[in-house]
Amino acid sequence: MSGSDQAARNQPIVIIGAGQAGGRAAEALRQGGHTGPLTVIGDEPHPPYERPSLSKEMLIEGGDDKIAWIRPHAWYQEAGVTLVAGRSAGAVERVGKTVILTDGTALPYGTLILATGAQPRPLRLEGADHPCCHTLRTLEDSRRLFDRLRSGAPVVVIGAGFIGLEVAAAARRNGCSVTVIEQADQPMARGVPPAVGAFFAALHRDRGTTLLTGATLTRISDRKGLALVETADGRQFPAEAVVIGIGVTPNTALAAAAGLEVDDGIVTDAYGRTSDAAIYAAGDVARHFNPVIGRHIRLESWQNAQNQAIAVAGNILGAARPYAEVPWFWSDQFEVNLQIAGLPQADDDVLLRGTPGDGPALYLHLRHGRLAAAIGLDAGRELRFAKEIIALGGGVDRSALADPAIRLADLYRDCKRLATELAVAKEA
Repeated sequence: MSGSDQAARNQPIVIIGAGQAGGRAAEALRQGGHTGPLTVIGDEPHPPYERPSLSKEMLIEGGDDKIAWIRPHAWYQEAGVTLVAGRSAGAVERVGKTVILTDGTALPYGTLILATGAQPRPLRLEGADHPCCHTLRTLEDSRRLFDRLRSGAPVVVIGAGFIGLEVAAAARRNGCSVTVIEQADQPMARGVPPAVGAFFAALHRDRGTTLLTGATLTRISDRKGLALVETADGRQFPAEAVVIGIGVTPNTALAAAAGLEVDDGIVTDAYGRTSDAAIYAAGDVARHFNPVIGRHIRLESWQNAQNQAIAVAGNILGAARPYAEVPWFWSDQFEVNLQIAGLPQADDDVLLRGTPGDGPALYLHLRHGRLAAAIGLDAGRELRFAKEIIALGGGVDRSALADPAIRLADLYRDCKRLATELAVAKEA
């Protein structure tokens, strides 16, 4: 081990953010051989946990046993990780390499990881501060909302994105009367093409949800303790719970105040480094350069929060490997599993394998003649091979992709063999 590698393993590291990215980074640093002081700062009063169940199992069944903790609570002390829970960082002093907590405590660092995540986008509407209005980002948010989702309770969800529709599905499964109000013409309009949006619109309506698209809100008022959600066409929807799910914004204020480059996220290179070589960023807040996509992107997904944090930890310890993964998202709504690999675009050439709603269905997005993205409905196995093909450059014959008799597994093996042969030829 070189002297620089040994120094990296002994230096004090501070992680700001105790969500999934912060927790996985701490775990990977210890597993990778870091022996120096390691501190994780989080403004929630809990150790790091994964968030997907907050809008799914926890809203349907409740109970902290549905939470996937990154590590058992006792692990942090056993691993020598100082967990500063329920406290916030107020400033980063780059010259002195010090994090200042809002209570004035100073924490020195050799390397800093910013995993500050994102926060729900606020609804700029009269009455949005009504006591019945909720956002969903934390364990406490999920607990409070679960208490409202009792059978027969009227619920209004504002926003038909992934979180909004997951909440709507959970509320319907609990027997709530659910109305979803969406400004766009289709659900999940930013993430999926119209055909997929239409499929999920039909799914939710078939399960008894009132789904309004192309709708404009005017205000939220009070009616005897209930929230009254009003639309521009004069309709009124009373609700015991109004769930606001109109997206999130990255928590970049700390980085911006420290003078780091910020652009819809903290800008990093492919290794997770910010504009300060001693500071890295990972998770929902990081706008990283992705070699697979060929540009800077910011991802809000479970996979990215985990794998990017692990990659950053490795690079701090000397791995010098770019984080280059095909973006992957997933959502469970009622009995349907949605998975997305890559970043679909509206002008893609789209092929459909299967029939949505009747077994596995896979939308294959070609761009410039190459497979660039895929969307699967109950098609996890097929999407896995599509994702691997994308990672290899997506060079697959269109007619072969369009032929359901040709398995994606075979196409992937052909792509992998060709990639191996090209790599050997390049080295020769």
